Amino acid sequence: MLSVLHIENIAVIESADITFGGGFNALTGETGAGKSIVVDAMGAVTGERASRDLIRTGAKSALVTGAFSGVGALPWFAENGLEPDEGGEVLLQRQIMADGKNLCRVNGLPVTVTQLRALGRQLLNIHGQHDGQQLLDEGCHLGYLDRFGGTGGLLENYREAYGALRALEQRMASLRMDEAEKARKVDSLQFQIGELERAGLVPGEEEELLSRRELLRSAADLAQAAEEAHYALSGDDDSVGAVALLMEAEEALGRVSGVSPELDELYQRLTECRCLAQDAADSARGARGSFDFEPGELDQLEGRLDRLYRLKKKYGSSEEEMLDYLDLCRRELDEIQFADDTLLRLEQERAEALTEAKARAGALSAERKRAGEALQRRIQTELAQLDMPKVRFQVAFAPVESETGLDDAGMDTVRFLMSANVGEDLKPIQKIASGGELARIMLALKNVLAENDDVGTLVFDEVDTGVSGRAAQKVAEKLAQVARHKQVLCVTHLPQLAAMADVHFSVEKGEKNGRTFTAVEVLDRARRQAELARLTAGDHVTRAALDSAGELLDGAAEYRRSLAN
Repeated sequence: MLSVLHIENIAVIESADITFGGGFNALTGETGAGKSIVVDAMGAVTGERASRDLIRTGAKSALVTGAFSGVGALPWFAENGLEPDEGGEVLLQRQIMADGKNLCRVNGLPVTVTQLRALGRQLLNIHGQHDGQQLLDEGCHLGYLDRFGGTGGLLENYREAYGALRALEQRMASLRMDEAEKARKVDSLQFQIGELERAGLVPGEEEELLSRRELLRSAADLAQAAEEAHYALSGDDDSVGAVALLMEAEEALGRVSGVSPELDELYQRLTECRCLAQDAADSARGARGSFDFEPGELDQLEGRLDRLYRLKKKYGSSEEEMLDYLDLCRRELDEIQFADDTLLRLEQERAEALTEAKARAGALSAERKRAGEALQRRIQTELAQLDMPKVRFQVAFAPVESETGLDDAGMDTVRFLMSANVGEDLKPIQKIASGGELARIMLALKNVLAENDDVGTLVFDEVDTGVSGRAAQKVAEKLAQVARHKQVLCVTHLPQLAAMADVHFSVEKGEKNGRTFTAVEVLDRARRQAELARLTAGDHVTRAALDSAGELLDGAAEYRRSLAN
């Protein structure tokens, strides 16, 4: 559950620490006091969208910290290589900077907003007033049913087959072109193939040409250097080179060989030097010859490199990529020229893919219909407990209107129907339900869906809109029931809901040092009674209103005790 929420510089909240309890927590206060800001802070710390406009005027950043306790081995931790602290403690932090950047941490370790959101959705669900509008959107109904029925695996299995079917259909569509388009495509492909084939591409050729060009550009300098080295070593008709001089020294010592050990050693060294110098002279002569190039070779090489450059701009960044593109063009040309044969083969493959997709869609549909019947029964039970015993609720199925009878979600379209009064036909929810009925239907649906997930905290932001009187009491009792196995945090204006809470917070706005601020406080019995009286009677709280509030608290406490027993 969410045990502590720390807020700094979020809108009118300069600093607040809210310690939530298990069970049912209610937040009340005047309109505009900042109740929804608390909910916005919960959304921010669990990775939901948060604008920098939330930052309190004059502050450089906003910070929200949420401490969760009793967290089990959620899938997120294994997926991200992290673990909750011993005892199941998890600390989420999010700092929103004025430049729009976010700094997010889980147990002190940095994470992305996306990672924070994925973990947050496994810890806390926020149900706001806009959820009723989602209930009116028939496009959301199938998603609700799939979530209830746990059909995600079957849906993914179906989408794999449907994706293969769509890929074949798109390929077939690309082959079904008119004759003029086909002729243009063939001409284009033949031109590209011809240009690439005439180029005679060889992998690695450009690298070799660049190396050869560098050599050619330096040929004159290289030849001169080799010539000078050969002259210094070998000499010419007018001068003696290093090799001849070494030979003279070697011969001089050779005449006294065997007389002096010291001179014998020097003689051997001179012999080695003369041999090395002779080898170097021969190498210099050979190198000088190797730098003689055919006239025009450099121009030819530059032309080849320019051609490769122009081809690379059109067909790929390397010879390998251009050759791959050539193969692709050849295959595409073959497909067009033999399109009729290809289409016959693809049509057979499509028929097989369609059969497979329909089989998987059928399995998915059958499971959905079983889930639809179970959802109807569960919603009917929930609605009866919410003082709507005469309402009929139905999950209606219809086939997908497409050529194949399939779409990305399967073969089913789903919409929720209801009849608000005895004797009336079932009709789409958006054509019948009032605001109060929508609130209760959504509460029933959320309660049913929450039973199938591991999220421990449910946040309800004024989902009681349009509900009053006896219906409000039923909603309060339902939330109290949910709070027996989930932590419930509820922002409300209804005294019946606030009275039913295990912990009651007051959100109040005031002024200090010329600035508006919001404070969040836990109410004791006396202040709670006064707050309930205010919710009932407004600013003119009478003794009778206070007594009525006390009775409401006593009745709620008795109901909670009955649930505990």
